[in-house]
Amino acid sequence: MSVNQDEIILEMTDIDKTFPGVHALDHCRFDLKEGEIHALIGENGAGKSTLVKIMTGIHTDYTGEYRLFGQPVHFRNIKEAQEAGISMVHQELNMMNDLTVAQNIFIGRESNGFFCNDKVINQKTEALIRDFNIDVKPTDRIRNLTVGKCQMVEIARAMSYPATKVLILDEPTAALSEAEAEDLFEKMEQLKTRGVAIIFISHRLEEIKRVSDRVTIMRDGQYIDTLNAKTCTVQDIVRLMVGREVLEEPKSKSNVPDGAPVVLTASHLKSNKVKDVSFELRKGEILGFAGLVGAGRTETMRLIYGADPKDGGEIFISGKKADIHHSKDAIANGIGYLSEDRKRYGLVLGLSITDNTVLSSYDLPELHKGIFVNEKRSAEVSENYVKQLKTKTPSVRQLVKNLSGGNQQKVVIAKWMLRNCDILIFDEPTRGIDIGARAEIYSLMDSLVKEGKSIIMVSSDMTEVLKMSDRIVVMCEGRKTGELDIAEATQDKIMTLATKYQQ
Repeated sequence: MSVNQDEIILEMTDIDKTFPGVHALDHCRFDLKEGEIHALIGENGAGKSTLVKIMTGIHTDYTGEYRLFGQPVHFRNIKEAQEAGISMVHQELNMMNDLTVAQNIFIGRESNGFFCNDKVINQKTEALIRDFNIDVKPTDRIRNLTVGKCQMVEIARAMSYPATKVLILDEPTAALSEAEAEDLFEKMEQLKTRGVAIIFISHRLEEIKRVSDRVTIMRDGQYIDTLNAKTCTVQDIVRLMVGREVLEEPKSKSNVPDGAPVVLTASHLKSNKVKDVSFELRKGEILGFAGLVGAGRTETMRLIYGADPKDGGEIFISGKKADIHHSKDAIANGIGYLSEDRKRYGLVLGLSITDNTVLSSYDLPELHKGIFVNEKRSAEVSENYVKQLKTKTPSVRQLVKNLSGGNQQKVVIAKWMLRNCDILIFDEPTRGIDIGARAEIYSLMDSLVKEGKSIIMVSSDMTEVLKMSDRIVVMCEGRKTGELDIAEATQDKIMTLATKYQQ
């Protein structure tokens, strides 16, 4: 088909949106051309998600002009936007865990009377699975899939709508391996040649440079500029995003002193997804865990934290065996866990920043007032962490569900800082977080290990692993396949170990 990449098919001007205490969008603008990949970027809280939620009918209370295919629109719900040709894959997973892959993709669109025609949707899903090369079956339950596989199912669902002319991808590669991301980029290029316009939201600036035609930058709810993605530099983008230069250099040597004591030993851990994994963590160390999606890194961390039952193996804290069968046992042994899925496991979205910050520390004497919670002291403690972590919020009374993803992550970090855990597990700590907030979290992690804390960091971002780790454990298919000191670690060595058990 003929694609006119000069034709504007979506245009928003003077878009203004407020929430209680927050001016989320301040006369913002954006346009999208037929058959282009247009990156929309900015720090967490810049207003990106709010803008695209207006595009898709999630937020309906706003002012300004919104035109689609030359006609003014004001969608009242998601269904109206989908019928008009707009589909979106959200940053946070939005799936029904007890339904199958096929049922999640086609729910509401394939039925036989009052019942779902599973045979038909399974056949259609099988075609999508082959197209996207996803290692799942149509009948798999969503709750049994990894975050990365769930993300790919979300993308397949968005692309399954035949009317889609505008596809919005909000951090689509955050949970994907490099190979899965490459598959996605190829699919995006295919859609582009058919005239589908793609809005691509990502904090991975090299990805943006590679796949995008134009880049629009937002800051504090305002439109800043639109650049040609092929001619601008990464530093051009960063300066417009954060107003300063942010440099990320890989670590050249370990910061852990010789003879540092071992604070945690995992010995022969086993489960259905973890195959005899052993390692040690030293005091003041950041121990990175690398591997492809499905390597078993998160599953290993959940065994250590007591979130999943072990089939075998032992855990030692400072040389003493620790009987950890529940998260309460892990916390009692000084272990805190920042899950890769902060909304499901790290936060209570309907509670305030204060409530979430003190959630794991109600037994601390300073938070008691007789038999009751000392609400004044809890608010003071929470306020201190908001200031320390530079959390963007009008008040500590703000509900966590109203914060951006990056600021939600800061609340999770505050929760474990208050608990004063000696061992912290950071599982994908900067997933979906912008470059400015990422630098702040890196600085915080460095400060924690200088204070004598020890960190296990699971990350799918190779740059992050090489920048932050003192040592790197690599896993593949549930097994530990190697261990590298940071001085000898390279991307090639890590990837070789990460594919060691693949056939």
